Amino acid sequence: MRRNSGRQGGRRRGLASLIGLGLCLAATLTATAPPARASGAADATIVDSTRGGGQSVAFTFDDGPNPADTPRLLEVLRRHDVTAVFCLWGDHVRQNPGLVQQIAADGHTLCNHSMYHSDMGSWTPDRIRADLEQTSAAIRQAVPGAQIPYFRAPNGSWGQTPQVAASLGMQPLGWRLAINDWEPATADQLAQRLRSGVTPGAVVLMHDGGGDRSATVTAVDRVIPELKAQSWRFDLPAAPR
Repeated sequence: MRRNSGRQGGRRRGLASLIGLGLCLAATLTATAPPARASGAADATIVDSTRGGGQSVAFTFDDGPNPADTPRLLEVLRRHDVTAVFCLWGDHVRQNPGLVQQIAADGHTLCNHSMYHSDMGSWTPDRIRADLEQTSAAIRQAVPGAQIPYFRAPNGSWGQTPQVAASLGMQPLGWRLAINDWEPATADQLAQRLRSGVTPGAVVLMHDGGGDRSATVTAVDRVIPELKAQSWRFDLPAAPR
């Protein structure tokens, strides 16, 4: 009886050790696994429409964060209860991590917009991958575990970036309407371009960085209530099919 009890106790101790080892391995794998993507597997399609379609629109803002204009834009979006996509310039992220944290805390979606806003149209896949990985690392240094479901090529110069972005789990993000706010324009002019240019299901390209974007922020503040009064919905860009 005692010998049998000893064997059973040894088996129990061995089983407990194996279970403990399995739990340690599972914890290690969980800690080192990359964050899950917000949507399904990305593909190389450059999306320019909203997920829900119909009378919906997706606002996207490039080249931030920008301490001069991003905080005011965030306040405007918060006041109007609208969430948007922020396409983040990696070097600006490093300079302003607190603003990235605020963007994420307000529930906005993050997009990789390259590290230095270089024209990537002629780059090799390896060079593109290194840049996109560096940018995503900078974003996640500011916001650990951040989801980054989209990539937008600087200046719309895509080259081989869609395939590389998709391989990294980011959907290439285009647009249907650009209000050309990188050119000198008043808030009235930008607001009119936004009003007249919005079409059902459109992704709209605007900027919160890369220059003085105060006119853009004012235009957005004016137009959001008008769109809501006309029953427009604010949506995210489409997920891959």
